[in-house]
Amino acid sequence: MLLPDGRCASLTSDYNTLRVWDLESGQSLRMLQGHTDWVTVIAVTPDGCRAISGSGDRTLRVWDLESGQSLHTLQGHTDVVTAVAVTPDGRRAISASADHTLRAWDVVSGQSVGMLEGHTYFVSTVAITPDGRHAVLGSDIGALRWWDLERGQSGGMFEAHTGWVQAVVLTPDGQRAVSASADGTLRVWDFESGQSLRILYGSTDRVSAVEVTSDGQHAISASTDGTLRVWNLESGEYSAGFTGEGPISHFAVAADGRTIIAGEKSGRWHFLRLEWSGLVSG
Repeated sequence: MLLPDGRCASLTSDYNTLRVWDLESGQSLRMLQGHTDWVTVIAVTPDGCRAISGSGDRTLRVWDLESGQSLHTLQGHTDVVTAVAVTPDGRRAISASADHTLRAWDVVSGQSVGMLEGHTYFVSTVAITPDGRHAVLGSDIGALRWWDLERGQSGGMFEAHTGWVQAVVLTPDGQRAVSASADGTLRVWDFESGQSLRILYGSTDRVSAVEVTSDGQHAISASTDGTLRVWNLESGEYSAGFTGEGPISHFAVAADGRTIIAGEKSGRWHFLRLEWSGLVSG
């Protein structure tokens, strides 16, 4: 995960430890220790000052990224934490667990400020709309569901993919959602109506991650088939791509909307730049 302030630093997990890396030198800047089981998910506040991690130890932790200190341990879930997202103002986090609950947390105080119940499926990913009012959940049954965070009520369900939803992201204007699935496809949704606008085909294996560029015009997806693909969200056309030497497990787009850092499952990193001619290795 690339830190959002544009510095050459990333946050990765290794079993129960998180590390902050300087990507120019390849040096580990600091270790974040405290979890007692696998770190399963990570989110960073928009100002890049804090990180929230979830774990198989059933807790979340809030970290100060400058000092590496654990500020709060968030307790309440009774099973592994499967997803976490931070609101745009950086003050709240929404977590999902295999205990079939969602919890809202105050990042500053470390207190639980609400719980959402009522779904029986496994929540695999969470995204929060740019206005901070709704959460969009991806599940193991291939569906998306949205929640009204202010009222604590479940909204509509989008019948989505034929496989596990791996990731979901909102466009900056909040009007569209893009979901990625283990069935090898992405779908573009009209968030207000819940209608599927188009299906993006091309990956030959699980699509593991998706992000939208800052201008909202393109989506970038990573797949275990070893590819990064750039999609035009208006036309649904595949416009650029990059093929690594192995499955691409994660990537991040820098604030300039063009610099991409992609990590392979083997531990190899690629520095790419999105040009009109395609993805160029740096």
